[in-house]
Amino acid sequence: MEKFTVKAYGTQAPDAAIAQLSIDRRTVTANDVEIEILYCGVCHSDLHTARNDWGGTIYPAVPGHEIVGRVSSVGSGVTKFKVGDIAAVGCLVDSCRECEQCKNDLEQYCIPGFTGTYNGKDKHLNQQTFGGYSEKVVVDQHFVLKVPKNLDLAAAAPLLCAGITTWSPLKHWKVGKDSKVAVVGLGGLGHMAIKLAKGLGAHVTLFSRSPEKEKDALELGADQVIISTSESQMAEVGGKFDLIIDTVPYVHDVNHYIPTLNINGTIVLVGYLGDLNPMLNTVPMILGRKSVAGSVIGGIAETQELLDFCGEHNIVSDIEIIKMQDINEAYERMLKSDVRYRFVIDMASLKN
Repeated sequence: MEKFTVKAYGTQAPDAAIAQLSIDRRTVTANDVEIEILYCGVCHSDLHTARNDWGGTIYPAVPGHEIVGRVSSVGSGVTKFKVGDIAAVGCLVDSCRECEQCKNDLEQYCIPGFTGTYNGKDKHLNQQTFGGYSEKVVVDQHFVLKVPKNLDLAAAAPLLCAGITTWSPLKHWKVGKDSKVAVVGLGGLGHMAIKLAKGLGAHVTLFSRSPEKEKDALELGADQVIISTSESQMAEVGGKFDLIIDTVPYVHDVNHYIPTLNINGTIVLVGYLGDLNPMLNTVPMILGRKSVAGSVIGGIAETQELLDFCGEHNIVSDIEIIKMQDINEAYERMLKSDVRYRFVIDMASLKN
């Protein structure tokens, strides 16, 4: 297969910095869309993959799966896009497309496994996939998304991961105008969960350990803030919530929040991968038919639904734009939660 070389930023080892390198992209096939990347959001998954926190990282690794750009070339069979269009790519660039999940627009749960935008298996070039910290990306048109024209492109980039990660459970658990939703954690995922739940008409509460987060949460659309370390405040919301979206990215006590669920309520984990510690106490679950669940991103149709919804309601992420050359500093700041609420790379800086 023909290919071409582009400039990118990636890492050669778990303990190595993100630095400039060159990667190969395939020349467009009949169904491919080539995108010149304008903006790429920075996700916790980028850092975890770069540093092999989850194991299995293939090096060199080029992160980035919140991609917004301009179409620069299309294959002969492409019907959804033309050169010059604004397009987006999220966490998926391929799947088997034949299993039950794929046929039901649930590519994120592809039974043989989806192909991630980075650190996946590139079946065309027989190598790992490389992400959005690069000049261009080439993706099958099925996995390319349309961006509403009214949205700020940089601020729309995090919708491709942080947005869809919180949108998918909101839709699955049928959140609407009579719903009572709580969000645990006010970061990249948490602030999107508040905006989207409020956009759907729900009454929204933030659980936080930090009283200083109250002002920001209310400005983002939350109706109230509960300090989770306060026994009296937690008791006041006992049995209240239909859905809790837990965005905390590290091990923490989920049992603390289960008593605040209503009958049939669910707490869904979207931020943390790994063993829970302490283990789940099933007593309040059994006595109230309460559930602890997990969710990951969304399929292509659902992600397009999210983007369209955000266009209708003018919802985007709160961002800080950085240069590609500042990515290592951004990682360290992200670990300290020193960003409100998502870094986005201006990929024009890659040309410097």
